[in-house]
Amino acid sequence: MLTRFTNLYPVWIVASSVMALLWPETLRWFSGQWVVWALTIVMLSMGLTLTIEDFRRLTKMPGAVALGFGLQYTIMPLGGWFSARVFGLEPGLAVGLILVASCPGGTASNLITYLARANVALSVVMTMASTLLAFIMTPLWCQILAGQYVPVDALGLCLSTLQVVVVPVLIGVFCNWRFHRQVAAVAPLAPAVAVMAIIFIAGGIVAQSAASVIAHAGRVAAAVLLVHLLGFGLGYAITRLLRFPIISARTIAIEVGMQNGGMAAMLAKKHFAVQTMAGVPAVFSSVIQTLVGSLLAAWWSRRPATDHAGEAASVAAVLPETEVR
Repeated sequence: MLTRFTNLYPVWIVASSVMALLWPETLRWFSGQWVVWALTIVMLSMGLTLTIEDFRRLTKMPGAVALGFGLQYTIMPLGGWFSARVFGLEPGLAVGLILVASCPGGTASNLITYLARANVALSVVMTMASTLLAFIMTPLWCQILAGQYVPVDALGLCLSTLQVVVVPVLIGVFCNWRFHRQVAAVAPLAPAVAVMAIIFIAGGIVAQSAASVIAHAGRVAAAVLLVHLLGFGLGYAITRLLRFPIISARTIAIEVGMQNGGMAAMLAKKHFAVQTMAGVPAVFSSVIQTLVGSLLAAWWSRRPATDHAGEAASVAAVLPETEVR
């Protein structure tokens, strides 16, 4: 039951967004510190599913991890800036799009990778690496790209990312290491709790600017779709161009194409409060990236990669561990 609820999270995000549009007062209260604490819960939940072995895997696949990290933090931020220019987004929306594109990979990518029968171990390690270094990369790209639209407090972004994203993940990993038996008892609940938090984050953001969301929905959806298509497409193409196995290319494409929308929403509300629309692209991103990723996973799952049997075997080895991510 919990797994089914978690896997349907795009449906719940759409539902909460529609509710916020039709009855904004029901979710308008969810703002400020509520958003910060909700994201903290999401990241803590991610940490509780990670183990020390996940960190050891960094040394077993350094080339693929380094490439994925590099593509994550070049294709997506530049794609966000490019898409904002192409669609002529107003400053608030442009900043929000660049912000979500500059965030690390989202944990939903692990589930999509599993559904695509790609390398789940690689996906987990890449999500972990991009998240732990987000306190450097996200403020840096926002300063360079979003700074063209509005002033950016790079140091404030850095500290917020450390406090709300990196530290909860590390606390979760520590608890899983030192108190594994207790964590194992509650870990199955973590994904469902994280989904609930993301649902409220999405609804709260839409409720704050319901009329503006409706007015700009078409252009924002198109701009967000372009960013994610660039991530999926170029992530796969560049990886294959560099002669990585197909299964690695699929994994990296999924990881690059999917972002941590909850983190973007929190940072938008906390650091770009004057730009009331800055959090909206994160909501569209959460839905669109999952729909595109799910379609891609369905396509790839019917066409198993056969060029690297060893890597394919590593997927099966971690499925029990990652099935609830």
